[in-house]
Amino acid sequence: MAEVEIGIGKSARVGYDLAAVGIVPSRRTRDPADVSLAWQVDAYHFDLPIVAAAADAVSSPESAITVGKLGGLGVLHVEGLWTRHEDPLPLVAELAGLPAATATSRLRELYRAPIRPELIAERVGQVRDAGLVTAAALRPQKVKALSADLLAAQVDLLVIHGPAVSAEHQSTRTEPLNLKRFIGDLDMPVLVGGCASFSTALHLMRTGAAGVIVGVGTGGGDANRAELGIGVPLATAIADAAGARMRYLDESGGRYVHVIAHGDLRTGGDIAKAVACGADAVMVDGVLAGATDAPGQGGMWSMDVLHSDLPRGGWQPVEQAGTLEQILVGPDQGGAASTVSLAGALRAAMATTGYASLKEFQKAEIMLSAAAGQWSR
Repeated sequence: MAEVEIGIGKSARVGYDLAAVGIVPSRRTRDPADVSLAWQVDAYHFDLPIVAAAADAVSSPESAITVGKLGGLGVLHVEGLWTRHEDPLPLVAELAGLPAATATSRLRELYRAPIRPELIAERVGQVRDAGLVTAAALRPQKVKALSADLLAAQVDLLVIHGPAVSAEHQSTRTEPLNLKRFIGDLDMPVLVGGCASFSTALHLMRTGAAGVIVGVGTGGGDANRAELGIGVPLATAIADAAGARMRYLDESGGRYVHVIAHGDLRTGGDIAKAVACGADAVMVDGVLAGATDAPGQGGMWSMDVLHSDLPRGGWQPVEQAGTLEQILVGPDQGGAASTVSLAGALRAAMATTGYASLKEFQKAEIMLSAAAGQWSR
Protein backbone atom coordinates (compact mmCIF):
# COMPACT_ATOMS: atom_id res chain seq x y z
CA MET A 1 0.00 0.00 0.00
CA ALA A 2 1.34 3.43 -0.97
CA GLU A 3 2.36 5.83 1.75
CA VAL A 4 2.60 9.59 1.65
CA GLU A 5 4.89 11.75 3.72
CA ILE A 6 2.87 14.20 5.80
CA GLY A 7 6.04 15.81 7.11
CA ILE A 8 9.59 14.85 7.99
CA GLY A 9 8.50 12.87 11.04
CA LYS A 10 5.29 11.22 9.84
CA SER A 11 4.06 9.13 6.93
CA ALA A 12 0.58 7.75 6.34
CA ARG A 13 -1.10 5.06 4.25
CA VAL A 14 -3.49 6.18 1.55
CA GLY A 15 -6.98 4.83 2.21
CA TYR A 16 -10.15 4.82 0.16
CA ASP A 17 -13.80 5.33 0.97
CA LEU A 18 -16.49 3.46 -0.91
CA ALA A 19 -17.31 6.61 -2.89
CA ALA A 20 -13.94 6.23 -4.66
CA VAL A 21 -14.70 2.66 -5.74
CA GLY A 22 -16.44 1.46 -8.90
CA ILE A 23 -17.27 -2.17 -9.78
CA VAL A 24 -16.07 -3.32 -13.19
CA PRO A 25 -18.56 -5.45 -15.22
CA SER A 26 -17.30 -8.91 -16.16
CA ARG A 27 -17.64 -10.63 -19.56
CA ARG A 28 -21.13 -11.89 -18.69
CA THR A 29 -24.41 -10.66 -17.26
CA ARG A 30 -27.04 -12.69 -15.40
CA ASP A 31 -30.77 -12.85 -14.89
CA PRO A 32 -31.43 -11.18 -11.51
CA ALA A 33 -33.66 -14.15 -10.62
CA ASP A 34 -30.55 -16.37 -10.73
CA VAL A 35 -28.64 -14.25 -8.21
CA SER A 36 -28.48 -15.38 -4.57
CA LEU A 37 -28.02 -12.87 -1.75
CA ALA A 38 -27.95 -15.58 0.93
CA TRP A 39 -25.28 -15.90 3.61
CA GLN A 40 -24.92 -18.03 6.72
CA VAL A 41 -23.36 -17.59 10.16
CA ASP A 42 -22.77 -20.88 11.91
CA ALA A 43 -26.09 -22.76 11.62
CA TYR A 44 -28.12 -19.63 10.92
CA HIS A 45 -29.14 -18.90 7.31
CA PHE A 46 -30.24 -15.49 6.06
CA ASP A 47 -31.71 -14.59 2.68
CA LEU A 48 -30.29 -11.06 2.80
CA PRO A 49 -26.75 -10.00 3.80
CA ILE A 50 -28.17 -7.09 5.79
CA VAL A 51 -27.95 -6.69 9.55
CA ALA A 52 -30.05 -3.99 11.20
CA ALA A 53 -27.67 -2.31 13.62
CA ALA A 54 -28.03 -2.64 17.38
CA ALA A 55 -29.21 0.94 17.81
CA ASP A 56 -32.45 1.90 19.51
CA ALA A 57 -33.50 4.12 16.62
CA VAL A 58 -33.19 1.10 14.31
CA SER A 59 -33.87 -2.12 16.19
CA SER A 60 -36.79 -2.76 18.51
CA PRO A 61 -38.36 -6.20 18.94
CA GLU A 62 -41.01 -5.25 16.36
CA SER A 63 -38.54 -3.94 13.77
CA ALA A 64 -36.21 -6.91 14.35
CA ILE A 65 -39.15 -9.18 13.55
CA THR A 66 -39.90 -7.20 10.38
CA VAL A 67 -36.27 -7.34 9.22
CA GLY A 68 -36.05 -11.05 10.08
CA LYS A 69 -39.17 -11.91 8.11
CA LEU A 70 -37.73 -10.07 5.11
CA GLY A 71 -34.58 -12.22 5.28
CA GLY A 72 -32.17 -10.04 7.25
CA LEU A 73 -31.10 -9.97 10.87
CA GLY A 74 -32.22 -7.48 13.52
CA VAL A 75 -30.01 -7.00 16.59
CA LEU A 76 -31.45 -5.80 19.90
CA HIS A 77 -29.19 -3.70 22.15
CA VAL A 78 -29.25 -5.15 25.65
CA GLU A 79 -28.44 -1.74 27.12
CA GLY A 80 -31.15 0.02 25.12
CA LEU A 81 -34.46 1.62 25.96
CA TRP A 82 -36.38 -1.61 25.36
CA THR A 83 -34.68 -3.26 28.33
CA ARG A 84 -35.06 -0.22 30.61
CA HIS A 85 -38.66 0.84 30.03
CA GLU A 86 -41.87 -1.16 29.81
CA ASP A 87 -43.15 0.90 26.87
CA PRO A 88 -40.47 3.19 25.41
CA LEU A 89 -42.36 4.20 22.25
CA PRO A 90 -44.27 7.13 23.84
CA LEU A 91 -40.98 8.29 25.36
CA VAL A 92 -39.26 8.20 21.96
CA ALA A 93 -42.21 10.03 20.37
CA GLU A 94 -41.74 12.79 22.94
CA LEU A 95 -38.23 13.50 21.60
CA ALA A 96 -39.44 14.56 18.15
CA GLY A 97 -41.29 17.52 19.63
CA LEU A 98 -38.22 18.89 21.41
CA PRO A 99 -35.30 21.00 20.12
CA ALA A 100 -32.35 18.76 19.24
CA ALA A 101 -30.25 19.76 22.28
CA THR A 102 -33.17 19.28 24.65
CA ALA A 103 -34.06 15.97 22.98
CA THR A 104 -30.51 14.73 23.58
CA SER A 105 -30.65 15.72 27.26
CA ARG A 106 -33.99 13.97 27.63
CA LEU A 107 -32.62 10.92 25.83
CA ARG A 108 -29.77 10.66 28.31
CA GLU A 109 -32.27 10.83 31.16
CA LEU A 110 -34.12 7.86 29.65
CA TYR A 111 -30.90 5.83 29.59
CA ARG A 112 -30.34 6.41 33.30
CA ALA A 113 -33.18 4.00 34.11
CA PRO A 114 -31.81 0.61 35.24
CA ILE A 115 -31.64 -2.37 32.90
CA ARG A 116 -34.26 -4.94 33.88
CA PRO A 117 -33.34 -8.63 33.32
CA GLU A 118 -37.00 -9.60 32.93
CA LEU A 119 -37.31 -7.17 30.02
CA ILE A 120 -34.25 -8.70 28.34
CA ALA A 121 -35.97 -12.09 28.39
CA GLU A 122 -39.27 -10.59 27.25
CA ARG A 123 -37.83 -8.68 24.29
CA VAL A 124 -35.70 -11.59 23.08
CA GLY A 125 -38.72 -13.87 23.53
CA GLN A 126 -40.80 -11.68 21.22
CA VAL A 127 -38.38 -12.30 18.36
CA ARG A 128 -38.01 -16.01 19.15
CA ASP A 129 -41.79 -16.48 19.29
CA ALA A 130 -41.94 -15.13 15.73
CA GLY A 131 -39.77 -18.08 14.66
CA LEU A 132 -36.69 -15.96 13.93
CA VAL A 133 -33.01 -15.94 14.88
CA THR A 134 -32.49 -13.87 18.02
CA ALA A 135 -29.47 -11.59 18.21
CA ALA A 136 -28.50 -9.19 20.97
CA ALA A 137 -25.63 -6.73 21.43
CA LEU A 138 -23.55 -5.51 24.34
CA ARG A 139 -20.72 -3.04 24.67
CA PRO A 140 -17.46 -4.80 25.67
CA GLN A 141 -17.42 -3.13 29.09
CA LYS A 142 -20.85 -4.59 29.93
CA VAL A 143 -20.30 -8.16 28.75
CA LYS A 144 -19.35 -9.55 32.17
CA ALA A 145 -22.25 -7.85 33.93
CA LEU A 146 -25.02 -8.75 31.49
CA SER A 147 -23.98 -11.88 29.59
CA ALA A 148 -25.64 -14.18 32.17
CA ASP A 149 -28.97 -12.46 31.52
CA LEU A 150 -28.51 -12.99 27.79
CA LEU A 151 -27.73 -16.67 28.28
CA ALA A 152 -30.84 -17.01 30.44
CA ALA A 153 -32.85 -15.40 27.65
CA GLN A 154 -31.48 -18.05 25.22
CA VAL A 155 -30.14 -15.66 22.61
CA ASP A 156 -28.99 -17.38 19.41
CA LEU A 157 -26.27 -14.95 18.38
CA LEU A 158 -24.27 -12.47 20.46
CA VAL A 159 -22.83 -9.20 19.14
CA ILE A 160 -20.07 -7.46 21.11
CA HIS A 161 -19.93 -4.04 19.54
CA GLY A 162 -18.32 -0.69 20.23
CA PRO A 163 -16.74 2.11 18.17
CA ALA A 164 -13.40 0.27 18.37
CA VAL A 165 -13.00 -3.16 19.98
CA SER A 166 -9.68 -4.92 20.51
CA ALA A 167 -8.63 -8.34 21.68
CA GLU A 168 -6.09 -6.76 24.06
CA HIS A 169 -7.91 -4.10 26.09
CA GLN A 170 -5.73 -2.86 28.95
CA SER A 171 -6.81 -1.24 32.20
CA THR A 172 -5.16 -0.49 35.53
CA ARG A 173 -8.58 -0.11 37.24
CA THR A 174 -10.56 -3.19 36.22
CA GLU A 175 -9.89 -6.70 35.01
CA PRO A 176 -10.27 -6.50 31.23
CA LEU A 177 -12.52 -8.84 29.31
CA ASN A 178 -10.58 -11.80 27.93
CA LEU A 179 -12.41 -12.15 24.62
CA LYS A 180 -10.77 -15.43 23.65
CA ARG A 181 -11.65 -17.11 26.93
CA PHE A 182 -15.16 -15.64 26.98
CA ILE A 183 -15.99 -16.69 23.41
CA GLY A 184 -14.42 -20.12 23.95
CA ASP A 185 -16.75 -20.75 26.88
CA LEU A 186 -19.89 -19.79 24.94
CA ASP A 187 -22.03 -22.20 22.98
CA MET A 188 -23.18 -19.59 20.47
CA PRO A 189 -21.62 -17.66 17.59
CA VAL A 190 -20.28 -14.20 18.40
CA LEU A 191 -19.82 -11.18 16.12
CA VAL A 192 -17.20 -8.71 17.40
CA GLY A 193 -16.27 -5.19 16.34
CA GLY A 194 -15.70 -2.55 15.26
CA CYS A 195 -12.24 -2.81 13.91
CA ALA A 196 -10.50 -1.06 11.06
CA SER A 197 -7.09 -2.64 10.44
CA PHE A 198 -5.55 -5.92 9.30
CA SER A 199 -3.88 -6.61 12.64
CA THR A 200 -6.95 -5.90 14.79
CA ALA A 201 -9.22 -7.93 12.53
CA LEU A 202 -6.78 -10.85 12.66
CA HIS A 203 -6.54 -10.68 16.47
CA LEU A 204 -10.33 -10.65 16.78
CA MET A 205 -10.58 -13.65 14.45
CA ARG A 206 -8.14 -15.51 16.67
CA THR A 207 -10.49 -15.08 19.64
CA GLY A 208 -12.88 -17.53 17.99
CA ALA A 209 -15.38 -14.94 16.76
CA ALA A 210 -17.72 -16.09 14.01
CA GLY A 211 -17.54 -12.66 12.41
CA VAL A 212 -15.82 -9.29 12.76
CA ILE A 213 -17.60 -5.98 12.30
CA VAL A 214 -15.45 -3.63 10.25
CA GLY A 215 -15.68 0.14 10.43
CA VAL A 216 -15.20 2.88 12.99
CA GLY A 217 -18.39 4.89 13.07
CA THR A 218 -21.94 4.51 11.85
CA GLY A 219 -24.23 5.68 9.10
CA GLY A 220 -25.91 8.29 11.28
CA GLY A 221 -25.57 9.97 14.64
CA ASP A 222 -21.83 9.27 14.80
CA ALA A 223 -19.25 11.76 15.99
CA ASN A 224 -16.10 9.65 16.33
CA ARG A 225 -14.29 11.25 13.42
CA ALA A 226 -15.29 14.80 14.34
CA GLU A 227 -14.85 14.61 18.12
CA LEU A 228 -12.17 11.95 18.55
CA GLY A 229 -10.33 12.14 15.23
CA ILE A 230 -10.83 8.38 14.80
CA GLY A 231 -11.87 7.13 11.38
CA VAL A 232 -10.66 4.86 8.60
CA PRO A 233 -11.92 4.93 4.99
CA LEU A 234 -14.31 2.00 4.75
CA ALA A 235 -13.22 0.43 1.44
CA THR A 236 -9.67 0.09 2.71
CA ALA A 237 -10.81 -1.17 6.12
CA ILE A 238 -12.94 -3.90 4.48
CA ALA A 239 -10.12 -4.95 2.15
CA ASP A 240 -7.69 -5.13 5.08
CA ALA A 241 -10.11 -7.31 7.07
CA ALA A 242 -10.65 -9.54 4.04
CA GLY A 243 -6.88 -9.96 3.88
CA ALA A 244 -6.85 -10.90 7.56
CA ARG A 245 -9.59 -13.44 6.86
CA MET A 246 -7.40 -15.09 4.20
CA ARG A 247 -4.45 -15.20 6.61
CA TYR A 248 -6.59 -16.69 9.38
CA LEU A 249 -8.14 -19.20 6.99
CA ASP A 250 -4.65 -20.55 6.32
CA GLU A 251 -3.39 -20.54 9.91
CA SER A 252 -6.59 -22.09 11.33
CA GLY A 253 -6.77 -24.89 8.79
CA GLY A 254 -9.89 -23.62 7.04
CA ARG A 255 -12.00 -21.77 9.62
CA TYR A 256 -13.90 -19.01 7.83
CA VAL A 257 -14.69 -15.80 9.71
CA HIS A 258 -17.28 -13.44 8.26
CA VAL A 259 -16.55 -9.79 7.60
CA ILE A 260 -19.51 -7.47 8.28
CA ALA A 261 -19.05 -3.91 7.01
CA HIS A 262 -20.48 -1.09 9.11
CA GLY A 263 -20.30 2.59 8.28
CA ASP A 264 -21.76 5.13 5.91
CA LEU A 265 -23.83 2.61 3.94
CA ARG A 266 -26.84 4.41 2.54
CA THR A 267 -27.63 2.85 -0.82
CA GLY A 268 -27.64 -0.50 -2.57
CA GLY A 269 -24.58 0.73 -4.46
CA ASP A 270 -22.71 1.27 -1.20
CA ILE A 271 -23.59 -2.27 -0.13
CA ALA A 272 -22.54 -3.70 -3.50
CA LYS A 273 -19.17 -1.96 -3.28
CA ALA A 274 -18.67 -3.17 0.30
CA VAL A 275 -19.21 -6.78 -0.82
CA ALA A 276 -16.95 -6.31 -3.84
CA CYS A 277 -14.23 -5.10 -1.43
CA GLY A 278 -14.58 -8.34 0.56
CA ALA A 279 -17.52 -8.06 2.96
CA ASP A 280 -19.85 -11.01 3.54
CA ALA A 281 -22.64 -8.80 4.86
CA VAL A 282 -23.30 -5.23 5.98
CA MET A 283 -24.62 -3.66 9.17
CA VAL A 284 -26.91 -0.73 8.40
CA ASP A 285 -28.28 1.96 10.67
CA GLY A 286 -28.85 5.46 9.28
CA VAL A 287 -30.91 4.46 6.26
CA LEU A 288 -33.09 2.08 8.31
CA ALA A 289 -33.62 4.76 10.96
CA GLY A 290 -35.32 6.70 8.16
CA ALA A 291 -38.09 4.11 7.80
CA THR A 292 -41.58 5.29 8.68
CA ASP A 293 -41.97 2.24 10.93
CA ALA A 294 -38.50 2.49 12.53
CA PRO A 295 -38.53 2.73 16.34
CA GLY A 296 -36.74 6.09 16.22
CA GLN A 297 -39.93 7.68 14.84
CA GLY A 298 -38.10 10.22 12.70
CA GLY A 299 -35.02 10.50 14.89
CA MET A 300 -31.58 8.91 14.95
CA TRP A 301 -28.92 8.68 17.65
CA SER A 302 -25.82 6.61 18.23
CA MET A 303 -25.52 4.22 21.14
CA ASP A 304 -22.36 6.18 21.95
CA VAL A 305 -24.80 8.28 23.95
CA LEU A 306 -24.30 5.61 26.64
CA HIS A 307 -20.65 6.58 27.14
CA SER A 308 -20.24 7.85 30.71
CA ASP A 309 -17.26 10.19 30.23
CA LEU A 310 -17.95 11.57 26.76
CA PRO A 311 -21.53 10.90 25.66
CA ARG A 312 -21.92 11.73 21.97
CA GLY A 313 -24.06 10.92 18.98
CA GLY A 314 -27.12 12.76 20.31
CA TRP A 315 -30.64 12.86 18.87
CA GLN A 316 -31.00 14.26 15.36
CA PRO A 317 -33.87 14.20 12.86
CA VAL A 318 -33.70 11.92 9.81
CA GLU A 319 -35.56 12.12 6.52
CA GLN A 320 -38.11 9.32 6.27
CA ALA A 321 -38.03 7.37 3.02
CA GLY A 322 -40.60 4.57 3.19
CA THR A 323 -41.28 1.50 5.28
CA LEU A 324 -38.63 -0.96 6.38
CA GLU A 325 -39.92 -3.36 3.75
CA GLN A 326 -39.65 -0.76 0.99
CA ILE A 327 -36.16 0.25 2.06
CA LEU A 328 -34.93 -3.34 2.25
CA VAL A 329 -36.67 -5.10 -0.65
CA GLY A 330 -38.86 -2.55 -2.38
CA PRO A 331 -42.59 -2.86 -3.20
CA ASP A 332 -44.35 -6.03 -4.38
CA GLN A 333 -44.79 -6.61 -8.11
CA GLY A 334 -47.18 -4.01 -9.47
CA GLY A 335 -46.75 -1.77 -6.40
CA ALA A 336 -45.85 1.87 -6.43
CA ALA A 337 -42.33 2.73 -7.50
CA SER A 338 -39.89 3.03 -4.61
CA THR A 339 -36.69 5.05 -4.62
CA VAL A 340 -35.06 2.70 -2.10
CA SER A 341 -34.55 -1.05 -2.33
CA LEU A 342 -31.22 -2.08 -0.87
CA ALA A 343 -31.54 -5.77 -1.70
CA GLY A 344 -32.96 -5.07 -5.15
CA ALA A 345 -30.08 -2.75 -5.99
CA LEU A 346 -27.51 -5.27 -4.74
CA ARG A 347 -29.15 -8.02 -6.79
CA ALA A 348 -29.17 -5.79 -9.89
CA ALA A 349 -25.50 -4.87 -9.38
CA MET A 350 -24.52 -8.54 -9.15
CA ALA A 351 -26.62 -9.49 -12.18
CA THR A 352 -25.27 -6.61 -14.26
CA THR A 353 -21.68 -7.50 -13.46
CA GLY A 354 -22.24 -11.23 -13.90
CA TYR A 355 -21.98 -12.72 -10.41
CA ALA A 356 -24.37 -15.32 -8.99
CA SER A 357 -23.40 -15.35 -5.29
CA LEU A 358 -21.87 -13.09 -2.68
CA LYS A 359 -18.72 -15.20 -2.54
CA GLU A 360 -18.26 -14.76 -6.31
CA PHE A 361 -19.00 -11.05 -6.07
CA GLN A 362 -16.18 -10.60 -3.53
CA LYS A 363 -13.81 -11.43 -6.41
CA ALA A 364 -15.19 -8.70 -8.68
CA GLU A 365 -12.71 -6.34 -10.25
CA ILE A 366 -12.92 -2.83 -8.84
CA MET A 367 -11.52 0.45 -10.07
CA LEU A 368 -10.69 3.71 -8.29
CA SER A 369 -11.64 7.10 -9.65
CA ALA A 370 -8.77 9.33 -10.74
CA ALA A 371 -9.45 11.69 -7.86
CA ALA A 372 -9.48 8.88 -5.27
CA GLY A 373 -7.30 9.07 -2.21
CA GLN A 374 -9.28 11.60 -0.24
CA TRP A 375 -11.92 10.70 2.34
CA SER A 376 -15.17 11.35 0.56
CA ARG A 377 -17.38 11.28 3.65
